[in-house]
Amino acid sequence: MSVTNEQVRHIAKLARIAMSDGDIERLVPELNNILGWVEQLDEVNTEGVEPLTAVIDQKLRLRDDVVDDGNIREAVLANAPEAQHGFFAVPKVIE
Repeated sequence: MSVTNEQVRHIAKLARIAMSDGDIERLVPELNNILGWVEQLDEVNTEGVEPLTAVIDQKLRLRDDVVDDGNIREAVLANAPEAQHGFFAVPKVIE
C-alpha cells in the first residue's frame, strides 16, 4: 500500500493543515515507509495470542467508594483570597 501526492493533499485538507508542494513531496516517502512497517506487522503470526494492554500483569489498587459530604468547607475557603457567606468571593465581571 502506498499513498500519492493527491492523497496526502486530501488528508492535509481534512486536517486543515496548510502544506506546500515541497512539504507534500517530502511527506509522501515518509508515509510510505510507515505503511511499509505496518505491513511488516501483518507478517507476524499472532494466532493464539491473547490481546493485552501491558506486558506486565498489573492489578489496580482501588479504594472503597465511600460517599461523604467532605465537611471541609473552612479548610477549602482558607485558600481563597476572599470568602463571603461560606463561598468564594470573586470580582464582578458583568455589569
